Amino acid sequence: MVRRFGLPIQILAEKVHFPMSEFTPSPARRPSDRREFLKYSAYAAAASASLYSFQQVHATGFGGANLPATAVPLKLGLVTYQWGKDMPLADLLGTCEKAHFEGVELRSTHRHGVEPSMSASARSEAKKRFADSSVALVGLGSACEYHAVDQAVVRKNIDETKAFLDLCAELGGTGVKVRPNGLPKEVPVAKTLEQIGKALHEVGSYAAKLQQQIRVEVHGAGTQEIPNMRKIMEVADHPNVVVCWNCNPTDLQGAGFEANYDSLAPWMGTVHIHDLRPGKVNYPWDKLFERLRVCDAKGFTGWCLLEDGATPEDIPAAMLENLALFGQFKS
Repeated sequence: MVRRFGLPIQILAEKVHFPMSEFTPSPARRPSDRREFLKYSAYAAAASASLYSFQQVHATGFGGANLPATAVPLKLGLVTYQWGKDMPLADLLGTCEKAHFEGVELRSTHRHGVEPSMSASARSEAKKRFADSSVALVGLGSACEYHAVDQAVVRKNIDETKAFLDLCAELGGTGVKVRPNGLPKEVPVAKTLEQIGKALHEVGSYAAKLQQQIRVEVHGAGTQEIPNMRKIMEVADHPNVVVCWNCNPTDLQGAGFEANYDSLAPWMGTVHIHDLRPGKVNYPWDKLFERLRVCDAKGFTGWCLLEDGATPEDIPAAMLENLALFGQFKS
């Protein structure tokens, strides 16, 4: 029997609920090429990493000897941009289940079809699909933004955000992703940041009534710069308005990663990570996860959602490889 870290794969599978069929294919399914070999290796690595977390939870009660009791367990999910954008909802949930991704953020306009314009029957069907699935609806990913010079456009985006919040609450999700998306040249920067923050306070108040979060993605030319994001969050000043850390190259600029992360840490809510596989994205993943493991922000959900613009040839296999790496980073 195959062993990893001194334990038989069968035991690993039983501990973390991986199907043994994935580890012991029938003769007709024996891996015959490098891609298949990597696929099965990814299962084994993911099981090993997950078992370590399993052992830590039972040994310490909260997932790690060095974590504070207030730390939130980290969970892996998928943003439908771009890996899931062409999947119908049933296929999307099935793919996430097979890859052991625990949740999904549904980006608006993708093939899953979950939009505020849905009919009552379509809403009921989507809600049932999630109820019957092990994959959680983390939230809805809107493109709502509040930086426009035209106040009618800002109001339209605020109203649209409220419609997304209504839908998310109805389907059993917990929040809506919004974004700042730039700084109009004809308006002073401070004024635009204040306008965005005030709009966020309004939608945050609406979200609170529905027990939802507004998750503000660190996004947009100028607005993704950490000092500007901090100012936006200070103006927003609402417990239901949190940051969606987006793992941008600008996180490393200015004062550097550590200082930039710490600047927004009090508002941390969700995280958009990218493809964790070596050679894919140059980002200090070790430093990020070191901080996420001890994050005690009041609005932090623990959700780390994979969002990557480069679509792999074999999406399920890439998800399994990321699962294995995530298990190592979170432990």
